[in-house]
Amino acid sequence: MTLPASGQITLNQVNVELGLTATAQIGMNDSAVRTLFGIASGEIEMSDGYGKANTTPYHFLVIAGGGSSATMFGGGGGAGGYRTSYSTSGGGASAETQMGLTAGSTYTVTVGAGGAAWGSASYDSRSNTGANSSISGSGLTTITSVGGGGGGWMGNGETNEFIKGGNAGTAGGSGGGSSSGTVNSSLAGGTPTSGQGYAGGPGAFITNVSPSCRASGGGGGAGGAGITRSASANTITGGLGLASSISGSSVTRASGGAGGQERTNYTSPARPGGGGGSTGTTFGVGTAGTANTGGGGGAGSYNSPGTAKNGTSGGSGVVVVRVATSVYSGTQSGASVSTSGSDTILRYNSSGSFVA
Repeated sequence: MTLPASGQITLNQVNVELGLTATAQIGMNDSAVRTLFGIASGEIEMSDGYGKANTTPYHFLVIAGGGSSATMFGGGGGAGGYRTSYSTSGGGASAETQMGLTAGSTYTVTVGAGGAAWGSASYDSRSNTGANSSISGSGLTTITSVGGGGGGWMGNGETNEFIKGGNAGTAGGSGGGSSSGTVNSSLAGGTPTSGQGYAGGPGAFITNVSPSCRASGGGGGAGGAGITRSASANTITGGLGLASSISGSSVTRASGGAGGQERTNYTSPARPGGGGGSTGTTFGVGTAGTANTGGGGGAGSYNSPGTAKNGTSGGSGVVVVRVATSVYSGTQSGASVSTSGSDTILRYNSSGSFVA
């Protein structure tokens, strides 16, 4: 509960807010009362308690599932939205305020799945966005991170590959990279969610190299936008992820998936979703987003006029909660529990709950 925002506040109400019996003996100078009222020293007025609640601060990291990539020279999947109170949030946003949770209340954790790969290699193979992750419960404005956008795909139902207009990357926590389009078109990458990630990279039809090359954009990451191949560089990369030490050691999560390319003599996309890049082969299937990082899926390549390679799924999300061990209730479901210094850490690779 919360103390009244106006009018009379009684000692019985203060007791209940502190988790005591209504008739317990307390004084206005007690440390628990001063903490609740936000008055460290000096005289306390009952009006100082207006709207105050006995809550415990919890740090959080909430990452949604990454988007999947498209087949052939499709766009890379965008990383899942990245929100945290422990360090920089996605899209260059500042760290958010810690959660203030009410002792004894149960909070629900939802971990979003990565977007599924389409499963067949053709011009009209599509992509899928990742699912949202969240923390919700009593007195808390639900913290939701948005699933990563899917990579743009080439086909629009036509049978001639050279007239296919392609598709832009879809919006998400971080946007998916766009497909390459055609000689006379350029497609924008998917837009990100403010404070959660960056945009996907645009596609490009590169004609000032021999042979010409169609290259799609990399998916956006929590720490940077997706990159499109240029004439002077043979690789496409997904946007950078972000490192956080909320779980006790530094881990980089929520990188964008790399976009795909046509032609075998160019390096195929590189950055798998999640913890950072690896260089792709000249022709092959992309690298899937790493589980429980919210990474975007890497797109497959295409050997014109030969065989297409599939796109890949995005990585599932993750939720991490960190609280002082001295106030941890010890009650949770579905978490991996560890400690770091004086704090207890709950890491959710799948959905669960905890009691504050």
